[in-house]
Amino acid sequence: MLPTRTLKELAEYLNGRVIGDENITVNGLAPLESAESDKITFLANPKYAAKVAETRAAALLIFPGGESYGRNVIEVANPYLGFAKLLTLFCTKPYHSLGVLPEANVGTRVTLGEEISIHPGACIGNCVTIGDRSVIHSGAVIYEGAIIGDDCVIHANVVVRERCRIGNRCIIQPGAVIGSDGFGYAPDGSAYFRIPQIGIVVLEDDVEIGANCTIDRAALEITLIRRGTKLDNLVQIAHNCQIGEDCMIVSQVGISGSTKIGNNVTLAGQVGVAGHLTIGDNVMVGAQSGVPSSLAANSGYSGSPTMPHRDWLRAMAVVPRLPELKKNISALEKRIAELEAALNRK
Repeated sequence: MLPTRTLKELAEYLNGRVIGDENITVNGLAPLESAESDKITFLANPKYAAKVAETRAAALLIFPGGESYGRNVIEVANPYLGFAKLLTLFCTKPYHSLGVLPEANVGTRVTLGEEISIHPGACIGNCVTIGDRSVIHSGAVIYEGAIIGDDCVIHANVVVRERCRIGNRCIIQPGAVIGSDGFGYAPDGSAYFRIPQIGIVVLEDDVEIGANCTIDRAALEITLIRRGTKLDNLVQIAHNCQIGEDCMIVSQVGISGSTKIGNNVTLAGQVGVAGHLTIGDNVMVGAQSGVPSSLAANSGYSGSPTMPHRDWLRAMAVVPRLPELKKNISALEKRIAELEAALNRK
């Protein structure tokens, strides 16, 4: 049976304010359109405010001062964040340690923390350290000398290569590879000589890595992803990169080697970043942009090659008119040629 909470309890949990019946109980969350009378929902985008009047939910999370249409509401400063916290409250199951399960392969001189769970088919190399309450799922391979912190979740078929270091409370989704060899080759005539990649990858605390991401180990030192940064699925981080704190790197982004990215940077889907660049703090780069040069802090950019976002918007406004403009220019060129010919005949 699902746990129930009163609106009063939820408001206290969210530091919000109830308008309506604070004793109403709910047992979970649902979208505006499909919520039933035992659920709470949320309004994060004002353009959907009219749907508040139609929802069957018992209550809603809304912005302070928003139209409630006579419904029970909890006013919170950030309804979307409130939704995330309530989803965690209602749906996160308490953790129960399973220990090292049969058919898990654990090497020698391994240091295992308290209350861990290592599932069948996981392979833990020699001299690995795994912190308290961490979970290693089936098919994961942790190479020799790797370090994994407390409260981490390493999902199925993840590979953490030798000596790489994972901080506390990190989540790595299925199929990701942490510490694959960097793409380093020295030209040797018409051939290429492979450069050994002897560095490591370091993920600081609270980093999350999406499915099938690849993060290359440094050639000599560290590829670093700092605290709180989140990578979506299918992201490639090349060797020697440094990614700052609380960055959001969206699906199919590729970052070339030795690039340094500041804090609170957002790279939207399919952004490509050239190597040896610096991207400042608080930068936002629009989807499918190509970044060939360093970007100054506290600005937004779009396009390929990137330009300030407002300039890109103005440029894109012209693009649909290009056929018409070409036609007009051709007509002007023809008219000018006729006028010049007429002048030459005089």
